[in-house]
Amino acid sequence: MTDVTADTSNPIETHRDGHVLEVTLNRPKANAIDLATSRIMGRVFQDFRDDPDLRVAVITGTGEKFFCPGWDLKAAADGDAVDGDYGVGGFGGLQELRGLNKPVIAAINGICCGGGLELALSADIILAAEHATFALPEIRSGTVADAASIKLPKRIPYHIAMEMLFTGRWLDTDEAARWGLINQVHPAEQLMEKAREMAQLIASGPPLVNAAIKEIVREAEDMKFQDAMNRITQSQFATVEKLYTSEDQLEGARAFAEKRDPVWKGK
Repeated sequence: MTDVTADTSNPIETHRDGHVLEVTLNRPKANAIDLATSRIMGRVFQDFRDDPDLRVAVITGTGEKFFCPGWDLKAAADGDAVDGDYGVGGFGGLQELRGLNKPVIAAINGICCGGGLELALSADIILAAEHATFALPEIRSGTVADAASIKLPKRIPYHIAMEMLFTGRWLDTDEAARWGLINQVHPAEQLMEKAREMAQLIASGPPLVNAAIKEIVREAEDMKFQDAMNRITQSQFATVEKLYTSEDQLEGARAFAEKRDPVWKGK
């Protein structure tokens, strides 16, 4: 496998295809993220969040060796502060972006470690090329994988997550899939095709329902079941209230009664 040559003057490439936005990390050789790149990513995902015509995002990296190793240590050595300004959304633009009620798919095209794995964990669905690998090697450099320490034990079995955090060991795609870290594994040459198929499938669905799903799942994560149900039935989630008073809600019922495919407008 060989890396694709990329124009390093543009660290983030974007491409729109209907309701889908593709975001590609473009910082050879490893697609590491420095402060400037993180701020760009924040603006990209903020615009994605706020654009009513965009419904799904796919994030991937250039080349076939690296998805992303996380923090750019060379930039740090040149003066980037680890506690510097990452921009809106925090590191990589996704981890702390408020109100992102749209699905995000990560297409992992190679090594995915450290902050790169934390970035993938910020997505809703993870597809991976067969040769992809995953790790949290921060322990070996005497630092903590902060976002992963919060998220990973909630995504995969606790003991596996803690082993990864304490030892920094690597997972191949077979093991990552076995523990539920990733959804699907594909040959490298098919990865983006499969990611686009998934994105188009989700984008063809009702965007207001997708938004409600994301808000409910996010907000209910640390709530008791009945408390979350009460908030839903009392329309205390903004996305649920919008859904139940929308044209799309009526369209879904009409399409079912008329035995036709619904036409979703997102309003």
